[in-house]
Amino acid sequence: MKLLIVAALVGLCFAQYNPNTKHNRTSIVHLFEWRWADIAEECERYLAPNGYGGVQISPPGENIVVTNPWHPWWQRYQPIGYNLCSRSGTEEELKDMITRCNNVGVNIYADAVINHMCAASGGEGTHSSCGSYFNANKEDFPSVPYSSWDFNDAKCKTAKEEIENYNDVFQVRNCRLVSLLDLALEKDYVRGKVAEYLNKLIDLGVAGFRVDACKHMWPGDLSNIYSRLKTLNTTWFSPGTKPFIYQEVIDLGGEPIKVSEYFELGRVTEFKHSAKLGTVIRKWDKEKLSYLKNWGEGWGFMPSDRAVVFVDNHDNQRGHGAGGASVLTFWDSRFYKIATGLMLAHPYGVTIVMSSYRWDRHFVNGKDQNDWVGPPSNASGSTKPVPINPDSTCGNNWVCEHRWHQIRNMVIFRNVVNGQPLSNWWDNSNNQIAFSRGSKGFIVINNDDWALNVMLNTGLPMGTYCDVISGDKSGGSCTGKLVSVGSDGRATFSISNTDKDPFIAIHADSKL
Repeated sequence: MKLLIVAALVGLCFAQYNPNTKHNRTSIVHLFEWRWADIAEECERYLAPNGYGGVQISPPGENIVVTNPWHPWWQRYQPIGYNLCSRSGTEEELKDMITRCNNVGVNIYADAVINHMCAASGGEGTHSSCGSYFNANKEDFPSVPYSSWDFNDAKCKTAKEEIENYNDVFQVRNCRLVSLLDLALEKDYVRGKVAEYLNKLIDLGVAGFRVDACKHMWPGDLSNIYSRLKTLNTTWFSPGTKPFIYQEVIDLGGEPIKVSEYFELGRVTEFKHSAKLGTVIRKWDKEKLSYLKNWGEGWGFMPSDRAVVFVDNHDNQRGHGAGGASVLTFWDSRFYKIATGLMLAHPYGVTIVMSSYRWDRHFVNGKDQNDWVGPPSNASGSTKPVPINPDSTCGNNWVCEHRWHQIRNMVIFRNVVNGQPLSNWWDNSNNQIAFSRGSKGFIVINNDDWALNVMLNTGLPMGTYCDVISGDKSGGSCTGKLVSVGSDGRATFSISNTDKDPFIAIHADSKL
């Protein structure tokens, strides 16, 4: 009996590492700043048919509305309460979107901003996404309600109550991050209000949370809050299923706060993956693709079963957060596709595909002066819809990387090879590599300045396969390159260094 109890407790704990995706879908897409109505449509018309497992949505709670600068993206990360209205839509639109996405087997993960409220400079009034009154000067947020008693001011020992030294753990967790009013999460009342907000989202049908700014919260406080969370809505999830938790902790080394402090609570974002992958594919610091033979833990990353990974995210594609100039984004589309293809082919971590919008960049001394710019909007500041063009791309300056056929097809590749080991590694000691995922899939990448021509052991059964990077399998034919695998599992590959996409991927479902 004791063993059964222990097994049950371990099961409850480990459930928070499981994204709870359905139908053998493995990847999440971050539809950054999309409206709820557009996400609902995208789940039905594109994400479900193309194997996406879930959507990370922008923070759904009530936030401050900033007009100087004009409706920046980061206003979503300055809560003034937990009502569910934002520029993405109303609570009813949010509920409709969660329902419709769940109904087609696509999970929703909410970005949860629980470390703080708005900035101390937020002023007083009803300039909030739901129109609720607040007074940042007095730390008064009546829609929750929070008062000055619910903040960490007394615990912060710096002159201006701001974080001044990231080597001081107490400052990082008790003081204000860029003047954001820091909640006292050790207080039972505050913990209860945060849990109430997250549980409301669970009731609506979300499958889990990306928890923002976890480095700035004590693991003990987070553990208490997570312990108060309900199990997922049984309309779509098995009874007793715990929400998926993945925590934003930026740890590139060199600071006292480590990602490992959060492993017992849920998965953690591995920013080293983003920074290093960009460095390798750009061939900076004499890095080479051939060095990726032990990619993952071998590079000093966290354990795969604790990691959430991405090529870029909404912060570091703008130079915020971690990674610096090495981070690859849609602006570097050729490299970006190689990096995303590699990430999705490799078994390391739970993968998140970024889906962005364009903005007019303006660099001065290497810094983009427009890194604050919010989503495509109308003159009123309301977010523009995401129209779909006849060629499946998006209009209104929405980039929709998740619709690029190379990325979409690698999402499908990852689903097909799920659970298969990395094997049949090959490299040329430089920037040409290949590997299989068991006997289910094979990828070859040429990032050198010369052509690749080689016969390789794919590990796949004999047959003719459609390369899902240069085209698509359509019925019994292929719109791209064909790869002929012999009875010995070997195939010849030719990839020019001038190819638009210098990589080839084949898998069990692309066999003709």
